[in-house]
Amino acid sequence: MKPMNLVWPVAAIAGAVALPTTASARKVTLETQLGNYGGDGAYLAIYLTDRSGRYHSTLWVAGTKAKYWRHLGDWYRATGGKAKVDGMSGASVGAGKTLKVTADVADVLLDAGYEIHIDSAVEKMKENPSEVVVPLTAAGAGKPASGKGYVKSFRYTL
Repeated sequence: MKPMNLVWPVAAIAGAVALPTTASARKVTLETQLGNYGGDGAYLAIYLTDRSGRYHSTLWVAGTKAKYWRHLGDWYRATGGKAKVDGMSGASVGAGKTLKVTADVADVLLDAGYEIHIDSAVEKMKENPSEVVVPLTAAGAGKPASGKGYVKSFRYTL
């Protein structure tokens, strides 16, 4: 076979091999219900860590004033205080209210040892770093988890 005749078969094989490794993402709905704690709106940081506990990415931040983000302790430290949350943030969440947002999560992170964390803080009240920590698994989808502070319950669906 001439070298030019090999180009198309080699390109087709290379494309077929590369196609399955192309990253894909799924929509994950995050639903956080706050308890009736009797204070101002809560700031929340919802983020992912890898199997070693290292920060991976931010899924959502509730509370748009960056000067208060330092009170979301674990998240703030993990990002070095320089998290970029454009398009991933919104207003703080009032007591007894529910925050329901959707984020894109790469398929390869599911069932791969990653965890969803939620840090919470309310002005003039206690701060709760890693208030909720749940594994990002297909089996855990839809199952509620309780927080240890302002979060009454959290669940995610795929």
